Amino acid sequence: MGKIRIAIAGIGNCASALVQGIEYYKSRNSNNAIGFMHWNLGGYEPGDVEVVTAFDIDKRKVGKDLAEAIFQPPNCTRDICPDVPKKGVIVKMGRILDSFAEHMRNYDEKYTFLPSPEPEAREEDIVGALKESGAEILLNYLPVGSEDAVRFYAECALKAGVGFINNMPVFIASDPYWASRFQEANLPIIGDDVKSQLGATIVHRVLTNLFKNRGVELVRTYQLNTGGNTDFLNMLDRNRLRSKKKSKTQSVQSQLGDHPLENENIHIGPSDWVAWQKDNKICFIRMEGKLFGDIPMDLELRLSVEDSPNSGGVVIDAIRCCKLALDRGKGGVLYSPSAYFMKHPPRQFTDDEARRMMEEFIAGKRDD
Repeated sequence: MGKIRIAIAGIGNCASALVQGIEYYKSRNSNNAIGFMHWNLGGYEPGDVEVVTAFDIDKRKVGKDLAEAIFQPPNCTRDICPDVPKKGVIVKMGRILDSFAEHMRNYDEKYTFLPSPEPEAREEDIVGALKESGAEILLNYLPVGSEDAVRFYAECALKAGVGFINNMPVFIASDPYWASRFQEANLPIIGDDVKSQLGATIVHRVLTNLFKNRGVELVRTYQLNTGGNTDFLNMLDRNRLRSKKKSKTQSVQSQLGDHPLENENIHIGPSDWVAWQKDNKICFIRMEGKLFGDIPMDLELRLSVEDSPNSGGVVIDAIRCCKLALDRGKGGVLYSPSAYFMKHPPRQFTDDEARRMMEEFIAGKRDD
């Protein structure tokens, strides 16, 4: 059915895992492909995704071919496909705004961002690059807390006439203002804040729903996460965490229906940066509840995952759903894919409900 031409804003670990993964799966088929909920989605396979333009602000990435830029520091995710061939896509200087936190200047350059001295891109530069490249969809992979920068790229997507997938916890799809603008422009949007394939939030959600369905009263819970990538380093500035904590917390609270926990009884969020963990994320979940007869119980879980590849297959599914919407002339928020792929969609459902809705969307049985 042809290629799906995408643009990426932010060439960090997640973008690196995505680009490597696309290349890795080109030499595989449905019989030996691990890591996908769908190999063929609406006629599109993983290898049909093609990056046609990219933006970053780090001087070690700007001006380099995408195939080289994805391996530059501070990227530290495990290699999936270390021999990605040159793409002929040169990473362009983006717009910094609030995507660079001041505290990042205090760390060794192998861990932090080094802003390029090149002139920052203007809106017309980004819009022009999107149009010239033939991009159909723009992926947002900016750092947590980049509120102004994410809105800048969302505006560029609208003016360039491309779909938008917001993988980060800045509320665009779940903000009625932005949702209405994408609806008016008849451009699809999926968001906000991508779930991992098997990560902390999806596990916490499923367990919370299990407690509810089995008649166990959840009394209190926490989710503590540590990691050593730039995402965790960036989040040491707690001022940048408002949307992230809200996204993760509401994702879990949504599974409790009309009886969410009091704020003092739920804590979900990143806890610390541990340099030697690199892109490995370690999550600790504790859930305390009451069983039959008000008898107390507790559950503790430790999860260790490579953080960035963990969302790669989910994003490739989101890209293909966004492309199906473009093919069908459908604009505005894609509620079913957003509910299944994202932590903070405009409408929350259980994961089983969201999966059923998403499958109906793929089959063309839902207009969303």
